[in-house]
Amino acid sequence: MTSSSGSLKLEIHTDDKTPGKWSVPLGDDVFRRFLSGGGGSEKAVFGEGSLFSPFLFGKYFDPSDAFPLWEFEAEVLLASLRSLGQCRVDWSQTDQAYVLKSDIPVVGKNNVQVYVDINGRVMEISGQWNSNKKAATNSDWRSGRWWEHGYVRRLELPSDADAKYSEAFLSNNDDYSFLEIRIPKINSKNKF
Repeated sequence: MTSSSGSLKLEIHTDDKTPGKWSVPLGDDVFRRFLSGGGGSEKAVFGEGSLFSPFLFGKYFDPSDAFPLWEFEAEVLLASLRSLGQCRVDWSQTDQAYVLKSDIPVVGKNNVQVYVDINGRVMEISGQWNSNKKAATNSDWRSGRWWEHGYVRRLELPSDADAKYSEAFLSNNDDYSFLEIRIPKINSKNKF
């Protein structure tokens, strides 16, 4: 996982009123059938070590459910993936900020978006990887079987995270994009 110069600063959205977004849960058995029947794109997006893999944290966890990431040490949760060389994500915190870094496979449109629900204290990272498969008419792809069209990882924000000053950057190479998100702490003197 490497960062390169020439990063694109992503807009962090705060007003997303998509009805029914992430309302269809991705169950363990559904995910296993989906992944076993899929091709290389599905495995690149949802495979071992990916930020969007339901098995990223050692056991199954639906990525559309908010996870309290910063309550855990990356070294502990990712130890087995790191020992196998399959880890493409990392997170940490300093006195000033919370930081998330992740490789994101370049598949399909790869339109990574970051949303923050300031009141609900949740950050979500999502994007559409399969624009060829049509969602139901008059429906947003995130409102149905979202995993057939895109990906998501929802994260609970710590109580001292100042989400309104968050920054996200994306840099690209041939096979992966590198995403870095920085969320300052409320009492930090250094807002980005």
